[in-house]
Amino acid sequence: MTASGDVPPPDPSGQAQPADADNAQGDGVPRGDRADRVRLADKSLPLFVLREHATDYAALFARARAEVGHGQCLCQTPALRLVIRCSRSGRYHLAGWPGEGELHDPSCSFHKLASELTGRDAYSTEAIHEGDDGVAIRFSAALARKLSAPEPTKASTDQRDGRARRSVGLLGLLHWLWEEAQLTAWHPRWRRRTWWVCHARLKEQIAGCSINHEELTEALYVVPPFREDHARRNTAAFETFRIARLKRRGDTQRRGLILGEIKDVSPTRHGVRYALAHHRGALFATTALDERLRRSYRHAFSTAADEHEARRIGLFLVELSPKGNVRVVDMAAMLVSKFYVPADSSHEVVMANALTDAGRAYVKPVRYDGSDLVFPDFVLTDTRPHSYVEVYGIRGRKSYDQRKRVKRAHYQRQGAALIEWDVADSLPDMQYG
Repeated sequence: MTASGDVPPPDPSGQAQPADADNAQGDGVPRGDRADRVRLADKSLPLFVLREHATDYAALFARARAEVGHGQCLCQTPALRLVIRCSRSGRYHLAGWPGEGELHDPSCSFHKLASELTGRDAYSTEAIHEGDDGVAIRFSAALARKLSAPEPTKASTDQRDGRARRSVGLLGLLHWLWEEAQLTAWHPRWRRRTWWVCHARLKEQIAGCSINHEELTEALYVVPPFREDHARRNTAAFETFRIARLKRRGDTQRRGLILGEIKDVSPTRHGVRYALAHHRGALFATTALDERLRRSYRHAFSTAADEHEARRIGLFLVELSPKGNVRVVDMAAMLVSKFYVPADSSHEVVMANALTDAGRAYVKPVRYDGSDLVFPDFVLTDTRPHSYVEVYGIRGRKSYDQRKRVKRAHYQRQGAALIEWDVADSLPDMQYG
């Protein structure tokens, strides 16, 4: 999170003193975040202040919960309801009201696509359970193992006989975090997005969550943005995670999760070394694991994406080696654009960057663990009704051509506007109107 000096502190009246939302943002906070306002009881506040100073407003959260039963988002008139959650640690935070995400303004932090445009709906409430005290996730991998026992079997996330998935895999967890933190969306009012923003939104999202009955804040380390004056603090925080979270306890090897941007992958004598942006340490994996991951996430590791300011995000399941190194057990990788919007290929990175440069508002639907789900490549949220973008990067494959025909027929039945790009041709005009 930011240092306390980056955000105006609350005054004794309970009314925050907002920073200038129209100045040139030097701290990496998008203008849209500054403009979001919510109401708790009888107080109207900027959302970013509540996020950064939730503990200072605990009494106001509690009063709103007791007197009104919910918070209110002021992005629309009349105001829209917000869920007030209180984690086990006593920290309050706000969440969108179930089923009302589409009603929020596209630039609002609580805006969501329709349920049929996300892989989130493929899970049962056993896999992702939302309650007043936060979100409980049933993760498919064990977060601890007995050294004297065989490697624990990972719970399957497969859908069988039309039934919903009962657990969430690594990629599903990564997509859930990204979508819930609204990092799958882009709006021109935000101007730019840095890792500082991603980190702040992700930390807010995990504050009220548990995973396999453990606090997600303890199980997951989100690499903080590097600042020289915070370097010692960040190093100490990671050491605490490494030792307190991952240290073996008797016959039990504990595991944790690390989320960050992959900067480089280089060979070592015994395998590979993953270097993460903003992070001075390193993660290590066997050559066999790295080869498997590259096959599973070939688009994320494609060199073609490097030409278009693409980034790679990794969610690592890790444990400590006998020598104390952080060893990768498994990983999910995700390709993202220059502003951290997910993309399924280097061609989609080009499209996402083009939409951003054209000043469009859009969302990238994500599949979670459902690799066979079919969604539009991008949804343009600055039109009513929403319009769609399709990127065609494969030629001569019958199954791909058939899916293309099915998609086109679906959009025609809906009467939906569609922008199509065959990557063999020049990019179409992305401007609105």
